Amino acid sequence: MINFKYYSKGFLSIKGIDSPALALGVSFVAIGALLKNLGFTIQESILSTFLTYALPGSLVMAESMFIGASLLNIFLAVWLVNARLYPMTVSLMPLLIHKNQPRWKYYLSCHFIAVSSWLIMKNKYLEVEKEYRIDFWMGIGTATWLVGILSTVLGYIAADYLNKDMMIGLAIVNPVYFMCMMIGAMKTIQISTSIILGAMLGPLFYFVSPEWCILYGGFVAGTIAFFVGENNVD
Repeated sequence: MINFKYYSKGFLSIKGIDSPALALGVSFVAIGALLKNLGFTIQESILSTFLTYALPGSLVMAESMFIGASLLNIFLAVWLVNARLYPMTVSLMPLLIHKNQPRWKYYLSCHFIAVSSWLIMKNKYLEVEKEYRIDFWMGIGTATWLVGILSTVLGYIAADYLNKDMMIGLAIVNPVYFMCMMIGAMKTIQISTSIILGAMLGPLFYFVSPEWCILYGGFVAGTIAFFVGENNVD
């Protein structure tokens, strides 16, 4: 069973003006407005966030449906976009796994992987006994997930009052917040190298392949940072 003491603690951990959940909510306001402008009903908009959750996945799904893509193409597009969450999962799971916890908790909580929830967990996991970190994580995930859903509804309702520039501004709040958090985390040579090179190579690869520039830039920067770190191990 879920330990509600730690679940509640995780749920309430999203409070605070500096919480990533705030940036997440602002971005989902833009998603809600966009979905309404694309002709989605409020039920479809809520279901989009309910099932897809991660913001880029919702955006790709909406745009793909708008241009008439097949269900298979939509599935593959969202799957590829959300593949970026795999490294977060790899870094998070060793912190959560405990022999006393059932597997169903880990399977269920995979849905909560997102930049905002990942940041909160990485900042607070040392405050929680390892046995109960999965319960704490599920609380964080539920809270950020609900923030996304409620913000989608708010954006849908407020769509008539938001112009294009306002929606773009709201949509990029979460990525900008994440970038600022990464800069603040530049405490090792690996992280510093990956962030600096990624920021440089992404725009450069744009001239080679606009569609794949972020992937190429991130892959090359991350690979170089890995080997730089390996060569600088004490």
